[in-house]
Amino acid sequence: MQSRSRNPRPDPGSLPMRLTSALLGLLVILVSSCELRKERMFRRSEFLMDTIVTITVVSGSKGKADEAIGKAFGELERLEGLLDFFSPASEISEINREASAAPVRVSQETFDLLERALEVSEKTDGAFDITVGAVVSLYDFQGKKSPPAGLIRERLPLVDYRNVILDRETMTVKLAREGMLIDPGGITKGYAADRAVEVLRSEGIRAALVAVAGDIRGYGSKPDGSPWRIGIRDPRGKGREDVIATVELKDMAISTSGDYERFFIQDGKRIHHLIDPRTGYPARGVISATVLAPLAVYTDSLATALFISGVERGLEIAETLGFDALIIDDEGGYHMTESLRGRVEFTKGAV
Repeated sequence: MQSRSRNPRPDPGSLPMRLTSALLGLLVILVSSCELRKERMFRRSEFLMDTIVTITVVSGSKGKADEAIGKAFGELERLEGLLDFFSPASEISEINREASAAPVRVSQETFDLLERALEVSEKTDGAFDITVGAVVSLYDFQGKKSPPAGLIRERLPLVDYRNVILDRETMTVKLAREGMLIDPGGITKGYAADRAVEVLRSEGIRAALVAVAGDIRGYGSKPDGSPWRIGIRDPRGKGREDVIATVELKDMAISTSGDYERFFIQDGKRIHHLIDPRTGYPARGVISATVLAPLAVYTDSLATALFISGVERGLEIAETLGFDALIIDDEGGYHMTESLRGRVEFTKGAV
């Protein structure tokens, strides 16, 4: 007698089986949607590199977000130890003390930073120059004192990026003249923002915003799918929250250099920290320069270079490199690259 199974295997092509598969697929979609909706932003700020650093990440897990942010801050602390101009223990200080006598071997990170700095110096005809430290160090912004003209003239010959000699094979740095001072302050924060982003990506964070003062690098989008929106500070406003424009930032970096960051008034003139390497005096004609590019190491250094170069030459540099820029002159006029028009939303004084 033939036996009959009580639970025959369903035919994969049968209607019940097809309905079950469809429902399972719908369930997976619904679960995935719920997971996406659970994603939110986590933010943490610390004082590093002589400024406020804020890291914002998008994640569905607070534990994962906290761990990734912690590792990113750890990387920033490590870089600060290598690149701090004022710390006697940093590799930059070792270069400034010893590299005029003999080549100094440095880490991969310090070498890469200096290599990028010299690249930007070359492309901006020296408007950005990390050897400007020999002159910048003469200014006392805390004590509100500027150096005498004679001392500036004496130090100015020490400012020349072409006298920094890098040897990738030996990973060494040599300074051609005694008394030269490398000051990477105009590029370190952007470089650090890029490195923090690399750490966050390696930790599986799908979207983040790293702000090292005015040097910001973002990727991905906010939990609702909208892009990051960054405010450009009004250089003559009342504070950081007073902005003249906003711009969307997706998989890009943005930096602003302004004469409002560190300055004092002397004899009716604003003495600020953006020193022209060619004259030894604060650059004139521009009060704010903003640059957008794929990497913050470029936006940071180029914002300084464009500020010092002036409106016409500054825009020319940005256009040649394929980056976007917004420059505000000393009369409050706005000037921007053609590719940026229509992408900036002005909140005041738009032209």
